[in-house]
Amino acid sequence: MSVYYTLCFLAAIAITIAFVNQYIMKIQTTIAITFGALLISIIMLILGKTAWPELETHAIEVIKNVDFGQFLLQGILGFLLFAGGLGINLPAMKSQKWEISTLVIVGVLISTFLVAIGLWLLAYAAAISLPFVYCLLFGALISPTDPIAVLAIVKKLGAPEQIAIQVEGESLFNDGIGLVVFLTIFSVAFSGSEFSIGAVLSLFAQEAIGGILFGAILGLIAHIMISATDDGSMELLITLCIPTAGFALANLLGVSGALAMVVTGIMIGNWTRYTGFSEQSKHYLDEFWSLLDEFLNALLFLLIGLAMMLVEFHWQAWILVLCSVPLVLLGRFFSVSVPYMVFRHFRSYNKYSVRILTWGGLRGGLSLAMALSIPPGIRLGSEGQFELRDLILMMTYAIVLFSIIVQGMTISSMINKAKAAEKSGFPIE
Repeated sequence: MSVYYTLCFLAAIAITIAFVNQYIMKIQTTIAITFGALLISIIMLILGKTAWPELETHAIEVIKNVDFGQFLLQGILGFLLFAGGLGINLPAMKSQKWEISTLVIVGVLISTFLVAIGLWLLAYAAAISLPFVYCLLFGALISPTDPIAVLAIVKKLGAPEQIAIQVEGESLFNDGIGLVVFLTIFSVAFSGSEFSIGAVLSLFAQEAIGGILFGAILGLIAHIMISATDDGSMELLITLCIPTAGFALANLLGVSGALAMVVTGIMIGNWTRYTGFSEQSKHYLDEFWSLLDEFLNALLFLLIGLAMMLVEFHWQAWILVLCSVPLVLLGRFFSVSVPYMVFRHFRSYNKYSVRILTWGGLRGGLSLAMALSIPPGIRLGSEGQFELRDLILMMTYAIVLFSIIVQGMTISSMINKAKAAEKSGFPIE
């Protein structure tokens, strides 16, 4: 079966789960789809191990037919981030620029090193030989919050504006710095290149700064083209070219397509929306991109649930898998609370800010895609009984599922308390 047919059937399954969820579970759509896909994966694995061996093999081949990492990182990521950028309120984000910048850069670095140190100590205690550079690699891929998961779940719960802007801004921008850190450690771990500050700065300039500049240029070109026509259909088609040809060109040039899409989305949403679009297009812009965003999110979160079939489980590594969730949450807590110790010297915040930013720091498809990019064949354990890629993929998958299902389903209570605190007249601490 072709990749196109596979995606068609998977999309139909995702929409069916979302439809049934309206009448049975009635939980957030992306959570329902992930949970439903996870149940499907478990059922297929059980049937494959018992009554129907061919089912497991066929199901795994179908999922492998869709290259998850390439599908996300080189495909729908551009659409999802551009749609997220369209919804950003730039004036509100400007008021939180220092908080967002600190959480994006300092927060990711703090979490990366804390998670790496914790994982290395846990591996040592479990008598598993795990070089520290691989611990850093895991810390780098799991520390950035996933903009897709955050925007799909947290944004729609109606958090207080100050918290919402920080959560949205951080999630949209920190994948850039996280990817730079991951690629740097990846290069040291697998290509034999030596670590140097110059190499890190060069990679940062190329990926992050280059992506931001490319996004600004792309946004300007799109603004000029949209302003030059009054054809509503043509204006929407121009926006469709941004996460397709624009995203592809950014990746071919070696700059961050993700950051480019965020920047372009913010420009179109905050500038062109009010000065370039016709009245007809203004009405349809948000509806068009909201519908497309919902559809692609449904497909992505279904793939996250089905990705369980790609993970080879090893009982020797379960201690690290079970400990990885609290370890990452602890790293996230310190990466948020340490900057907030400084922030509170200059501004007052809702007393639930740190808790919401910690618990709302969801991980999703981006972390899985980076984990899947680790080359196979590197054996770990006293007798080489399991692979590095499988170990990191197991831990990442456990964290992603806990993040989307458990954190996603329970974050609403914290947000409701934060809203109640603001209404009571005592919103700060």
